[in-house]
Amino acid sequence: MTDNPNTPEPPVCRRLVGRTAVVTGAGSGIGLATARRLASEGAHVVCADIDESAGKAAADEVGGLYVRVDVTDPEQVEALFKTAYDTYGSVDVAFNNAGISPPDDDSILTTGLDAWKRVQEVNLTSVYLCCKAALPYMREQGRGSIINTASFVAVMGAATSQISYTASKGGVLAMSRELGVQFAREGIRVNALCPGPVNTPLLKELFAKDPERAARRLVHIPVGRFAEPEEIAAAVAFLASDDSSFVNAAEFLVDGGIAGAYVTPV
Repeated sequence: MTDNPNTPEPPVCRRLVGRTAVVTGAGSGIGLATARRLASEGAHVVCADIDESAGKAAADEVGGLYVRVDVTDPEQVEALFKTAYDTYGSVDVAFNNAGISPPDDDSILTTGLDAWKRVQEVNLTSVYLCCKAALPYMREQGRGSIINTASFVAVMGAATSQISYTASKGGVLAMSRELGVQFAREGIRVNALCPGPVNTPLLKELFAKDPERAARRLVHIPVGRFAEPEEIAAAVAFLASDDSSFVNAAEFLVDGGIAGAYVTPV
């Protein structure tokens, strides 16, 4: 459900009945909206989050399974996907979504090496680990859909510099393309979801501290607003379903027209 007028209630659609979807970062924002959407379409949803309170609340809401996981820890990530398989009998969808955008990630001139490494670990290494853990199950099944959260900044660069984040999402985009090509003939699709700015707790916290930064972002969006998490979740559900059976190794932009705009309308 959503109270935002920009996000109408999704139609009743049951494209994922009986399938198992693993969602990282499921406790809030895009991850939470996606857990709700996938569950509404019939999927068994495994809600993974490092925040036990938020992750468990998400799982309880959607009738799914909560697994606490640090997505930078190989053993915990392997255990996550094994738990999904052991509980529901398959791993059909992996939405690798967990990520951070800390305030000390700024221009390359001021961003320290510790911030750089932390962002790469959470945003890029975690996607590598999740793909590596999910793929054996999908190969055995002969099917699967992996959706990795990249960003529009991986395609065109950020209006306000956040060097570590931009580089990490570029890596996610490149990795997704390669995996999509490598495993296509085994029935596995891998796509990079590239959202524009989204009204998530992460973005709200970041921009509340720097309204000027928010204004610099907003002026570039042709539709004149940030996306809502439910709009991104709808794209994930499409990529997870057989409706997207010929969409593979793609940069799937859901950005309100940012990437297509040469001049921003006023």
